[in-house]
Amino acid sequence: MFLLHKPSADFIRNLLLTQTNEPFSYKNPGATREESPPENYAVDHNRVQLGIGNQVFQQACAAVRQWKMFDMPWVQLCWPNTPIENGATVAVLVSHAGFWSLNPCRIVYVLEKDGVCQKYGFAYGTLPAHGERGEERFSVEFHQSDNSVWYDIYAVSRPRFWARMVYPYSRALQKRFAEDSLAALRRAVKIP
Repeated sequence: MFLLHKPSADFIRNLLLTQTNEPFSYKNPGATREESPPENYAVDHNRVQLGIGNQVFQQACAAVRQWKMFDMPWVQLCWPNTPIENGATVAVLVSHAGFWSLNPCRIVYVLEKDGVCQKYGFAYGTLPAHGERGEERFSVEFHQSDNSVWYDIYAVSRPRFWARMVYPYSRALQKRFAEDSLAALRRAVKIP
């Protein structure tokens, strides 16, 4: 949803209420569980090493639970106190060059995996009022083999009508978001 002015908190709350029971805007929720994207979707996979050891992994998990990967000046998560749980609905408010976009999403699944590669995170999927169609997974990994801790973003997307009209711009925004999100989570994790 594109807007000429920054929306009020009430406007955002009302939008989220209207989107709560709406279906996802794409056909295969859970597409980011396996890294086999749906046909005709753009794929973005970005990762950064956060540090070494269990303490770093625990800090990274806490940062994801607090949505710290959205701490960037041009993006506002509505609302960062939303619990990471299946079905939780949020909106991502983005400041563009002279206008705003408000993009509602719902958590599709929560990822919690033990073993030689521990993982924690979640994926959210786009809802009908979102400018794109697709899903994005945010996860942290603790690799026991070398004690490395990684933040990983994996997204599959396809532009809707308005985003398709400015596709190079929307792809550039997706790239910028990934870079800034990687930097935000690195800032959130205090490496000992």
